[in-house]
Amino acid sequence: MESFTAGLISLEEAQAKMLAQLQPLRDRVSVPLADAVGRITALPVASPIDVPPFDNSAMDGYAVRLADIQADRPLQVAGKAFAGAPFNGDWPAGSVVRIMTGAPVPPGCDAVVMQEETREVEGGIVINAPVKAGQNIRLIGEDIRRDQPVLAAGVRLGAAELPLLASLGLAEVSVLRKLRVAVFSTGDELQPVGQPLAPGQIYDTNRFTVSLMLRKLGCEVIDMGIIKDDPQALRRAFEEADRQADVVISTGGVSVGEADFTKTMLDELGVITFWKLAIKPGKPFAFGRLASSWFCGLPGNPVSAAVTFYQLVQPLLAALTGQSESPLPPRLRARAASRLKKSPGRLDFQRGVMSRGADGELEVRSTGHQGSHVFSSFAAANCFIVLERERGAVEPGEWVEVEPFNALLEG
Repeated sequence: MESFTAGLISLEEAQAKMLAQLQPLRDRVSVPLADAVGRITALPVASPIDVPPFDNSAMDGYAVRLADIQADRPLQVAGKAFAGAPFNGDWPAGSVVRIMTGAPVPPGCDAVVMQEETREVEGGIVINAPVKAGQNIRLIGEDIRRDQPVLAAGVRLGAAELPLLASLGLAEVSVLRKLRVAVFSTGDELQPVGQPLAPGQIYDTNRFTVSLMLRKLGCEVIDMGIIKDDPQALRRAFEEADRQADVVISTGGVSVGEADFTKTMLDELGVITFWKLAIKPGKPFAFGRLASSWFCGLPGNPVSAAVTFYQLVQPLLAALTGQSESPLPPRLRARAASRLKKSPGRLDFQRGVMSRGADGELEVRSTGHQGSHVFSSFAAANCFIVLERERGAVEPGEWVEVEPFNALLEG
């Protein structure tokens, strides 16, 4: 089995190593549109109809034939056309049809004149403006043609995509089955949220946080609870998780403590690609392969676990579901509004608050204490301040990179 490497690797190298190994999930299911929010399209979607399905009026006004229009000559109104109730009567020469927005234009119609460009006179209407062929008519298939692709495979379905599918008359959509992700925490000091703490214990916030983020990403969560610092219990947990899940995530047990059995267990049960990153917070992060699943070992400190999940696990899950775009927002340039403490050596993800300054430029300030145990720094933040690996402290006024939070951390 591959052993753990001693050196630190960059975030970019870690992401590349992970993504190079992954093959997207192939299993798919068909679900009603109402149940498809957050699901990932398994196949490209093509339109079964033309949109609009018929030539129709873009305005309230009058359907006209160009040959009938003569200067100041009144045109009789032969009838009316409404959305859902087209005009089906005779359309005599020298007349118009009153038409409403969305109504099918009658056969022979050359244009629609908006009502504001007409005036009522005895015996009909007079048109007050020039008329061009085709004006104010929405043509069949002008928006979408029958059989035209409208969504690619690997698209997360949300409030923009699902109404589009509904407008095409699609009641169901083919999506990937949900990723099954097993989650557990390790450590004798951990106590479930909601239970009283004994001396020396802390709450297991990591498993709680990771489970919330997984559900927000549309995963099926297999919560395996807290595993004590016992090699046999840990082995059973890994073997059971590997049987049930596509991805196994543990928190804690991947640093260098005497009771951290996770690294040893993984070296026996699978292949480890890397386990030390040149980032802060989050140096002890393990990634590898078990017999039937992928494995991510998150650090025990709450902020470290959240940062590594966001920067590494989130792209991994997106790749496994074949998503066509990275879930990580592009980084922006901002001016530091406060001093930022940093020592060279690791890429630093500090939590910050980004806003527009008086000059219109982006500026960012720290949320305060950046310790890997201070989770309140996330609650006050709206972005990461991304400080380069070899950069030192940042003085007010210097330019820095910021990465806005995506929907996973926005609330």
